[in-house]
Amino acid sequence: DWSSDVCSSDLGENKIHRQHQFNMNTPSQIPQELLECWTRQSNALLTSYFTLFGQELISRTYHSRQDAEGLFSANFAVISHGVESDPLLNYANKFALNLWGFDPLILISTPSRLTAEPKAQNERDRILKETQRKGFFKNYEGVRISAKGRRFIISNVTIWNVSGTCGEPLGQIGRAHV
Repeated sequence: DWSSDVCSSDLGENKIHRQHQFNMNTPSQIPQELLECWTRQSNALLTSYFTLFGQELISRTYHSRQDAEGLFSANFAVISHGVESDPLLNYANKFALNLWGFDPLILISTPSRLTAEPKAQNERDRILKETQRKGFFKNYEGVRISAKGRRFIISNVTIWNVSGTCGEPLGQIGRAHV
């Protein structure tokens, strides 16, 4: 079984050189261990979305790798965090990686709270708690901060809880347009 811990902190802290930068043109440029984690994460995200909303987030083939590549290449931002007490980011598609300016290996060791302005933390926490309680939150809009401090607005955001195959909580994800 896998968890956000396996797909984030173990890779980020112990196995990878942080100085290496990736050109995020294709998912094949992500290190193999992380790619495997993100393939599983993508499928959990897509299945959770369908379970909550009764529709697909992207057109699916139900082949894990192909669906993961489809989500990675989507023309909207998708970014998720785990269930840690200070949740770490554990997935981002190409759009989100470029928008936030994250190298995938830095992303997986970054607390998700750092993607929002300090003055927006209370509102962010309120929305994440409501999402946890209700299962989702729609039509959020807010200012976010890139890895280099650039501010940008996300809008028409849907946030939802991600569950594993047995219903165990895996974290939360947001889908945003910029």
